[in-house]
Amino acid sequence: MLHPNTTIIPKELVASLRFPKSPVMLSEEERRDIQQRMLEATRLGNAEHGKCRIVFMDDEGLKAVETTIWTFDPENIVLKYGMTIPVSRVLRIEFP
Repeated sequence: MLHPNTTIIPKELVASLRFPKSPVMLSEEERRDIQQRMLEATRLGNAEHGKCRIVFMDDEGLKAVETTIWTFDPENIVLKYGMTIPVSRVLRIEFP
């Protein structure tokens, strides 16, 4: 369930966002869960074109985007058209 202060944005706006360098504060367990969900979301996106919701913090606050994850590396989640969200700024990944 989304926090009431979360702004849902279209994926096309991700490229215009600014992300602080500092990571969001999460436990090791939460970070492992995000890693596992990134794997799951990438498989889902590439095999079935399934979407997930990525909840993250940019320099203005809490945001969420519903999209397909094409790939990821330790630093970034890569969306369509090469747009990226820093993994260090992700709070969670949800499936519909």
